[in-house]
Order: sequence, then structure tokens, then C-alpha cells
Amino acid sequence: MPMLKIFVGTMYGGALDVAEQIAPLFEAAGYETAVLEQPTLEDLTEERPDLALFCVSTTGSGDFPGNIVPFARALDEQSPTLVGLRYGVIALGDSSYGDTFCGAGRRLDEMLEGLGAIRLGERLEVDAMETFMADDAALPWAEEWIENQQLKVA
Repeated sequence: MPMLKIFVGTMYGGALDVAEQIAPLFEAAGYETAVLEQPTLEDLTEERPDLALFCVSTTGSGDFPGNIVPFARALDEQSPTLVGLRYGVIALGDSSYGDTFCGAGRRLDEMLEGLGAIRLGERLEVDAMETFMADDAALPWAEEWIENQQLKVA
């Protein structure tokens, strides 16, 4: 059974809620899933998943939430080769912050791509100004992502 790891970067639990709501969709599609609230670089490099999904909120001026800072720092400093890693990004933000809207998700996406990983489809950017509950936008996106990227294995 293929493995999907969902890497979570959250400040107040919104991104974790999205990850926990999405995981059953992938289980129904034939994946073993793991939601990682304290992700490490080793979770991505030493036990590489068949598919990775990053659910990341943005804090401050486009910053990563504290729980995913060590992961992002290690990714940046160690620059592991991620050639062939297939991934998706759900970025949570608030457009009232202007240029830093979804900054953490956008930056993580750029970092992964720069290391050779392959993003499947478009990044989802959820705006708190438009969507009160992020999973209202994330669940339909995940269903379409599974369908459009032909990720169903069961």
C-alpha cells in the first residue's frame, strides 16, 4: 500500500484540522496515511513517502509556524535531493496581510521545487478573509487532486 505523509505547519490548529479531514480521502483512495504534527526532514528523506502533502499556515510576516520551523530550516540548510518526490501544497493565509499572504506555503513550495520535487497540480491557497473554515476549500480540492492527478490506487 503506498504511503502518503501529510506534513503540518500550524499555529492554532487550522492546518492540522485540514490534514485530519483530508487523510480519510486518501485512505479511501488506497493510501496508508500519516499526519505529522512535528515533522522532521528525516520523515521526508529517510522514509520517503510515495506522495507528500504539505498543509501549512502562515504567521507573522509570511513566516512558518513554530512546529514546522525545524523542518524548513533543515530543508534549507541540508538541501537534500528530492528528485522524484511527488507532492502537493495547501497553504493557509489571510489576504489582509498583502504580500505575505500564504507566504509560508509559497516559500515551502519553492524550496521543494528547487530540490527537484515535483508538485502535482496547483497549490491551493485558502484565504481566511473568504473561507471561514479552511476544510471547506481543502476537501473539494483534495477530491479533485486525487481525481485529476490519477492518485487513486484502490
